[in-house]
Amino acid sequence: MSTSDTAVLLDRPASISSRLLRSELRLVFTRRRNLAILAVLACAPILLGIAIKLGSRTGRGGGGGPAFIGQITQNGLFLAFTSLVVTLPLFLPLAVAVVAGESIAGEASTGTLRSLLVVPVNRSRLLAIKFAGIVAYAVAAAAVVAVAGVLVGFVLFPTGPVTLLSGSVVPLGNALMRVALVAVYVAAMLAAVAAIGLFVSTLTEVPLAAMATTAIVVVTVEILDAVPQIASIHPWLFTNWWLSFGDVLRDPVALDQMTRGLLVNAAYVVVFGALAWARLTTRDVTS
Repeated sequence: MSTSDTAVLLDRPASISSRLLRSELRLVFTRRRNLAILAVLACAPILLGIAIKLGSRTGRGGGGGPAFIGQITQNGLFLAFTSLVVTLPLFLPLAVAVVAGESIAGEASTGTLRSLLVVPVNRSRLLAIKFAGIVAYAVAAAAVVAVAGVLVGFVLFPTGPVTLLSGSVVPLGNALMRVALVAVYVAAMLAAVAAIGLFVSTLTEVPLAAMATTAIVVVTVEILDAVPQIASIHPWLFTNWWLSFGDVLRDPVALDQMTRGLLVNAAYVVVFGALAWARLTTRDVTS
């Protein structure tokens, strides 16, 4: 066998993986249900912004509500942060659960999983491609909420230099970079949901069951995170760190809480990713 032939054989798995990844991303981002979910997420900042705008005109804006809501009428950029706070507990995880639940179970239910495993890409690589597709959707979902929040905030409210929670004033460009950092952090938090959903998806051939189970797991963990009697386990719950991005609105940026949140969620990704790998690599695929 010549050197060139060896190179071609060695390159084939990488080439096939690249094509599969592109195909997976195309499948995720062209499916009508997934696009509809992104559209719904984009509506959240619009509805929130309109509600706050109307409330400010009647003299009832800024009192109570989600974090940062009191600052929105002074600077529209805070609508992006508030929108992420509002959508993170339920809507964003639910969006990721839908995509994750269908990742393996959907292929099994339609009979395409067996065909996928015929190509010369091992199951571990296929699982990694599926996970990458889910995480890409999580990034897109967080970005949609953040960008819609920025645009709606610019349209409905005054904008300019931003006064941070620490009292420092930063230019608008610096504040936009902080919005991007928050969106990336939120997407990283959703990676734990992606790993859980991917594992659940390997256990069944019914996509709806996988989606529902993933959503129930997330809601259950959030309930546990809200019970003060078991506060000792809260630091080990992945939902406990979701809203730690408030530290981005300080100068200097406090990274301690966010770093711990990333480490905890990374642990969930590793554990549930390993469980998904163990299940898929030992599963007898007949459909």
